[in-house]
Amino acid sequence: MTDVAPSAEKRWRVYWRRIKIAFWSLALLAAIAACAFVWIEINASPVQAHYLTELAQEMHFELGSGISDSIRFPAHGPFDERYGYVALDSLPQRLAGRCFGVTEQALISPRMAEWMDHGLFPPYREKTQAGLSVLDCAGEELFRVRYPERVYGSFEQVPRLLVDSLLFIENRELLSNEYAAKNPAIEWDRFAKAALDQVIHKLNPDHEAPGGSTLATQIEKYRHSPDGRTTSGEEKLRQMASASLRAYLGGEDTSAVRRQLVVDYLNTVPLAARPGYGEVIGMGDGMWAWYGREFDEVNKLLKSDSAAVPARARVYKQALSLMISQRRPSGYLAGDLSDLEQLTNTYLRLLATAGIIDPSLRDAALSTPLAQHQGALAAPRASFVSRKAANAARTHLAGLLGVRQLYELDRYDLAATSTLDSQLQRTVTAKLREISQPEVAAAAGLMDKRLLAGSDPSKVIYSFTLYEALRDANVVRVQTDNFDQPFDINEGTKLDLGSTAKLRTLVTYLELVARLHQRLAPLTEAELKAVPVASRDNITRWAVDYLMHAKNEAHRLDAMLEAALDRKYSANPGESFFTGGGLLTFENFDAEDNGRIVTVREGLQRSVNLLFIRLMRDIVYHTMFNMPSSSATLLDDDDDPKRKEYLARFADREGSAFLQRFYRKYQGKSPAEAEALLLQGIRPTPRRLATIFRSLDPKASMGLFAEFLQRNLPEAEIDDSAAARLYDEYAVERYDLADRGYIATVHPLELWLVGYLRNHQGATLQQALEASQNERQNVYGWLFKTRRKGAQDSRIRQLVELEAFLEIHKMWKRLGYPFDSLVPSYATALGSSADRPAALAELMGILVNDGIRMPTLRLDALQFAKDTPYETRFVARPLSGERVMPHEVAQAAKRTLALVVEAGTAKRLRGAFTDADGKPYVMGGKTGTGDHRFETYGKGGVLLSSRVVSRSGTFVFYIGDRHFGTLTAYVKGPDAAKYQFTSALPTQILKTLAPQLRDEIGRAPRMGTSCAADAPLRPATRLPDAPPAPPSPDDPAAPGREPEAPKKSDGSQEPLDTVPASTPQPEAESGDAPKPADNAGKTAGAAEKKP
Repeated sequence: MTDVAPSAEKRWRVYWRRIKIAFWSLALLAAIAACAFVWIEINASPVQAHYLTELAQEMHFELGSGISDSIRFPAHGPFDERYGYVALDSLPQRLAGRCFGVTEQALISPRMAEWMDHGLFPPYREKTQAGLSVLDCAGEELFRVRYPERVYGSFEQVPRLLVDSLLFIENRELLSNEYAAKNPAIEWDRFAKAALDQVIHKLNPDHEAPGGSTLATQIEKYRHSPDGRTTSGEEKLRQMASASLRAYLGGEDTSAVRRQLVVDYLNTVPLAARPGYGEVIGMGDGMWAWYGREFDEVNKLLKSDSAAVPARARVYKQALSLMISQRRPSGYLAGDLSDLEQLTNTYLRLLATAGIIDPSLRDAALSTPLAQHQGALAAPRASFVSRKAANAARTHLAGLLGVRQLYELDRYDLAATSTLDSQLQRTVTAKLREISQPEVAAAAGLMDKRLLAGSDPSKVIYSFTLYEALRDANVVRVQTDNFDQPFDINEGTKLDLGSTAKLRTLVTYLELVARLHQRLAPLTEAELKAVPVASRDNITRWAVDYLMHAKNEAHRLDAMLEAALDRKYSANPGESFFTGGGLLTFENFDAEDNGRIVTVREGLQRSVNLLFIRLMRDIVYHTMFNMPSSSATLLDDDDDPKRKEYLARFADREGSAFLQRFYRKYQGKSPAEAEALLLQGIRPTPRRLATIFRSLDPKASMGLFAEFLQRNLPEAEIDDSAAARLYDEYAVERYDLADRGYIATVHPLELWLVGYLRNHQGATLQQALEASQNERQNVYGWLFKTRRKGAQDSRIRQLVELEAFLEIHKMWKRLGYPFDSLVPSYATALGSSADRPAALAELMGILVNDGIRMPTLRLDALQFAKDTPYETRFVARPLSGERVMPHEVAQAAKRTLALVVEAGTAKRLRGAFTDADGKPYVMGGKTGTGDHRFETYGKGGVLLSSRVVSRSGTFVFYIGDRHFGTLTAYVKGPDAAKYQFTSALPTQILKTLAPQLRDEIGRAPRMGTSCAADAPLRPATRLPDAPPAPPSPDDPAAPGREPEAPKKSDGSQEPLDTVPASTPQPEAESGDAPKPADNAGKTAGAAEKKP
């Protein structure tokens, strides 16, 4: 028994030993297998490839209708910001307020949405180039840019020397052919070394810790990470995960992806920014921007082994320096190159040791110092003329999107569709440029009298716009000029457009008649007789008398408007007019008109100045007496016992109303901007400027005052002693606020408010109202005094005239007038308040649309981020038009404008535009000639000097029932004195353009804004005949009677500034020009400058 026990124990020990050997053998085998798996996975990535490929198949997107509920937008990332993807998150809301709606948007898969919600970058084939495209209404490219500009289209295009050098520096194992499914996002050995270096760096900050990023993770970093930086371990993992998934979008084999990574990196690596060029992206643009190297030259030298060694070495060293500089591009490239030179030389030696470059190339490169290109980079000069339409569309688009600079806009991944017709645009532009040549101008009939006879046609700028009225909006079809500078006279300047202002005056007159019809037409004859009419309100008196005698059809608004157009005024130039703070006289161009009595209709047709001066006077007086709580009634009501109480209420209520209006005008303006806006509405003279300066800043020094005078009266000769006299004479202590406003020809409360806001920037309206209680009473306080009644009436008349022009300005502004004030003078009817061609076209568009102000479209579709998970398409959805005048007013105005073409100042255009059957389209318009001069007058209104600042001729027109626009001829500067053309010039040019415009005018209307498809011509449109107007009653208020002239001043007021604010010029066939009155009482030496 003793032998059995030891034997069993021995067998158990043997058995247990075998078990342990088996266990450890299996563990060893498992460890070996695990190590083998890890080794295989690290090198070949089969599991990653399989899993990530399946995951990538679940990451997809497609374009769907309407707003997507699954779309996500990036919050940061340099490329996402540059391409506009970050901004897309807020754009739908912004564009909705600007009449654009989302029609299509990317629908992303649930798995992609989940991926992005975890903060990872969406996997899709990203673009290496993007930029703005602008298409015309037919889909033809109007403008296109791509950034970066110089890129490699494929791996085969990249010089092998560049590829090998890049991989040696950044990612040596990337293109290994050993493992087809290898994950290119991670090089484990480099990653482990980088991780260890980071640990050591934490313990020892002096230890360098270079990154272990592959090309794939670097691309993710500089494209999508905040500021293009790795700021944490979490951000590094985000880059690695995103790059890994992106690598397997096309399947498990990543061979092609790895080659594409080389191309993408070279095309998109950021290389700092250079002044005068901007942000530099990619090797191609980098070689150009930093070293002035042409892309083709670089590739040719790097690919050729037979190229001259010095030239090849120089280019290679420059390219190598850019690849190295990406680690700190601004630090290496934007300053001293010594650090970059040293590091590049180190890599040259390493590359030669590794056998990537031969010793001869190394030595030649080492002996060639790096030297950046100096001076401006030469670029093909693009004609401003050829890009005017595109630039206008880009500027409008930038405002639409809230983008501050065109530089930023041009880098958006965006295709915008414009309403412009690029083919017609090019045709018209070419024609405008051709007629600048003397022989072409002569052949076009432009060298005749009142055109360009004896003048140089090459110095005349022509600007042309053509709009089409569609069902929902007006669209711009042509916007061009022949001026090869980035200056847009259509929208970007303030021009004296002369008698085109008569159109605005006519429309205002017809609107006032329409208002009276609305108010008075329902009244019985007895009620009409009881209507109170102020003695100077000729328009209301005529309306009452007309309606008392009108029967049946004649009682309708359209008939009353036709009768209003038949009212007559004297064209006699012998009367002097007290307006705008001065006594003015005006002239007709055609002396035969001087003794005539002219209807309003004929006055517009022949552009008779004196008729419109008297019509504007009637408009002003009507407005004076029909404003709410009008102070004009004070002129007629001297003995009312409640006068004092009324005046107090009037002063507070009216003062508050005006102050609110002025506050809106100046709200948000800087002191300099507010000062400029205030000066915009006056004709500068020394005394006016002195009063304004001393009121705005009473404590300002004499030196600042002298600078202010020089800045605003550069031509005036005001010596130091004269300036000192003005400085003292117009101190705020010498005049109360009402007097200072009177002297400056500015509403006193406006003058006070600009000064108040200068000293209390950011003040609210309520604060301004509280601070102005005394000023509001004081401004009107002088009305309480009874002495010097004549002077008071004169002052009242000027103040009330100012208030009336504020009301008239509101009417003009509602119809598109572009500026914030009018010159308060009857001369505004002749153009003294200036205008813009684009604003005149907007008014014409209202008339073409029968009194409805339609939105104007220059862009009608926007496509962002095409073929990306951020893709969003917007289409213009304009708001319904706003009726701003009765359609009867629009129709009456259009019929009157047609007479201008039929037999008036634009009659050379009669029959110029016909349909396919040869029948003329109904065409109308208004001509205007502007002669902007700087004039100096002496005592008694004697002209001392006159200098021409600019000359213009404009024709605003409509053709048929859908097309309208403007054509302007303009000469600026001293050369303008050599020209005598009138508005006959633009009408003749439009006639010359008729063959080029005929197809567009005759094109049948179609749905939408496209002009791509051919359409049949349509027949000519005829306006309905005007309804007959009955003869007006023959009484003192009847049409045809000259209205009462205003009372003359009793001479008790101060000397007045009396030069007219403008010098309108003769029209093509009938013209005019006002002149100062001989008894003007002009301040000696005062200089007058045209607005």
